[in-house]
Amino acid sequence: MNDHFLSTLKQVTGTEDLGRTENIQNLWSGYGKIIRYNLKNAPEKSVVVKHVRLLDGSKNPREWNSDLSHERKLKSYRVESYWYQNYSKKCDEHCRVANCLAVEHYGDEVLMVLEDLDDAGFPKRKDRVTWNEVEICLEWLANFHATFLGEKPEGLWETGTYWHLETRHEELEVLKDLELKEAAEIIDQKLSETAFPTFVHGDAKLANFCFSADGKSVAAVDFQYVGGGCGMKDVAYFIGSCMLEEDCEVLESQILNTYFIALQQALTRLEKQVDFVALEKDWRALYYVAWTDFHRFLKGWSPGHWKINSYSERISRKVISELTTL
Repeated sequence: MNDHFLSTLKQVTGTEDLGRTENIQNLWSGYGKIIRYNLKNAPEKSVVVKHVRLLDGSKNPREWNSDLSHERKLKSYRVESYWYQNYSKKCDEHCRVANCLAVEHYGDEVLMVLEDLDDAGFPKRKDRVTWNEVEICLEWLANFHATFLGEKPEGLWETGTYWHLETRHEELEVLKDLELKEAAEIIDQKLSETAFPTFVHGDAKLANFCFSADGKSVAAVDFQYVGGGCGMKDVAYFIGSCMLEEDCEVLESQILNTYFIALQQALTRLEKQVDFVALEKDWRALYYVAWTDFHRFLKGWSPGHWKINSYSERISRKVISELTTL
């Protein structure tokens, strides 16, 4: 890390000196690192730093290397830094995120200094979940969507999610499922026409949720693809990230009922004036559409991916049939 960023880090944390560092992970395609810095004689024991070097991105693990891919990634880090600076403080304990201590741009580098969620009481990461843990994440999503319902995503992605059609023409071009390919724009348009837009997290997979030690609460990280959209995009993507195919189908009603109960409670708590009956009707009808939208991306990006299954195929055929015969 350059001296300018080191000085910024010391200043915003009030540390006497920086102690041991821990490399948490490298960023996708080699754009930088997420590092934990231990602090000496400071109010907090540690902070997490996301250090992005915008010119370092090189090798995409799935061979998608192009100017379009690079520009998408650059914008994602600009969006994330803007999110933390301008929107993150609106998230309360019901949709917990890391407190942002500082965002600094210097040359082709970006520094985000964030609260260490491990020390804040969210030290657990999961690769398998119980229903109770799924429910907790759905409640986080419901509260997040309620918080930003009706807001305009200024400074963020106009349409959130990393698989949004407008940013994924390369994957669409090579998609061999011709029915899905031809329906892609209609699917995208249907999602965009929701009467109840909100902000979506945009990458709400299980890996981006940090659990408390007792597993009863969560916080979320990674806001590179936060932006406008229908909340069903996050719900469908999250469920697909952590549940087996048969569970996605068997528990479908329970998943949606849990989410919408939490959403109604959140809107009431936040005193948001909205026709909830109309909202639920609109969004429930878009759950399969959102699922199909991600399925479209996945089949173009990685045709052999484990998430491509018979449940997703059945949903997609149903959506395509309904949308193309209107």
